[in-house]
Amino acid sequence: MPSAHNAVNDAGASGRPRDLRKIVAASLIGTTIEWYDYFLYGSAAALVFGRVFFPESDPLTGTLLSFLTYAIGFAARPIGAVVFGHFGDRLGRKKLLVISLLMMGLSTALIGCVPGYDTIGVAAPLLLTTLRLIQGFALGGEWGGAVLLVSEHGDAKRRGFWASWPQGGAPAGNLVAVGVLSLMTTVLSDDAFNSWGWRVPFLLSAVLVMIGLWIRLSVDESPLFKEALAKAERRKAEQRTEQLPFVAVVRNHWRDILVAMGARMAENISYYVITAFVLTYCVDHLKIEKQTSLNAVLIGSAVQFCLIPLFGALSDRVGRKPVYLVGAVGVGLWSWAFFGLLDTKSFPALVLAVTVGLIFHSAMYAPQAAFFSELFATRMRYTGASIGAQLSSVAAGAPAPLIATALLSSYGNSTPISVYVALAAVITVIAVVASRETRGRDLAAIEPDDSAARPAPDQQPAASA
Repeated sequence: MPSAHNAVNDAGASGRPRDLRKIVAASLIGTTIEWYDYFLYGSAAALVFGRVFFPESDPLTGTLLSFLTYAIGFAARPIGAVVFGHFGDRLGRKKLLVISLLMMGLSTALIGCVPGYDTIGVAAPLLLTTLRLIQGFALGGEWGGAVLLVSEHGDAKRRGFWASWPQGGAPAGNLVAVGVLSLMTTVLSDDAFNSWGWRVPFLLSAVLVMIGLWIRLSVDESPLFKEALAKAERRKAEQRTEQLPFVAVVRNHWRDILVAMGARMAENISYYVITAFVLTYCVDHLKIEKQTSLNAVLIGSAVQFCLIPLFGALSDRVGRKPVYLVGAVGVGLWSWAFFGLLDTKSFPALVLAVTVGLIFHSAMYAPQAAFFSELFATRMRYTGASIGAQLSSVAAGAPAPLIATALLSSYGNSTPISVYVALAAVITVIAVVASRETRGRDLAAIEPDDSAARPAPDQQPAASA
């Protein structure tokens, strides 16, 4: 009977496992729902939370406080990465993905039920912050499991392409979140939207989670994990001690964790500036209509969703590093043109600014799933990929809208914000240049003490999606 490892190699010869499309669809839909929940909070923080939960502050300060509660959610993401990574590496990817989806959906729906400051006073922002922490904890475990489920089912030749599909959940989730908010602002007056309309998208999460749960329960566990689990059981039977995943990944893959953290700096910071802070900059600073700003983000997110699998496929042809570097350098340079285009207050210029920014972001985000998966051994891959991704989110994505808003408040112009994004790009370029190319790596062959990118013996570098 063939092993899981052989099954994966056989899949490479025939193109893909029979159920790979189903695995990809389940991961994409699940990540879309989770990112919808998470990004919905960021958009609402930019547009309405300041008025509902911090009404005694001036508009910019209220938005700043809203982004502070937004940033607090990121603090829980590394904790979620460790907890979900530990059990995901011990029990399986699928079980933990179901739990993360339920946690995210429930906390998001409850945010839609939290009374405003005028009703329960300071308890309102406290409840909001608590639910945001639960969101962050759940998302900390979602990303690693979703991309690994696809990476470990697919073959090495097209791993960049297939693993990039769960990454499409981010722009898809943002697209749905901003789209629902845009619809509510169109059909409701400002008073109605601020009073109750903003709650509808949060309550909608409960319905979306039920759909995602039904799909996610229908997929099978990763074959590579099954094989690694069987080996672990044999070691246990032989009374050989196995390290905890967190301890093992820190001991054996600490360089890879640093690479992943550095690689995410420009990707994370630029994304939240382009998609979340842009709403504050346009609405509060430039006095542009909410609807106009939301539509620009909608168009950019739609373009990004289409481009992510293309950049993933390109990384299979030329390597993860070249594609990632184009994105990092591009977003660092574009940060200077980005705000200049916004300042024109022209809708086509807004769309161009956001869309080009997200194109460069896609070049980093698309190969990221395969890149990070190829850094770590199977029995610590969930933990390693999740920790590397989520630790950087505390320093990058969490404070990005907060720092950008504070810089705008202090200096009154966008130049310091462009410097901020450009410096993040420099850090990412250094991290990626210092890393090893991982394209074509056999995931089953990675040993805990092996950090070199080694292609499988029968692996040819070039492959198309």
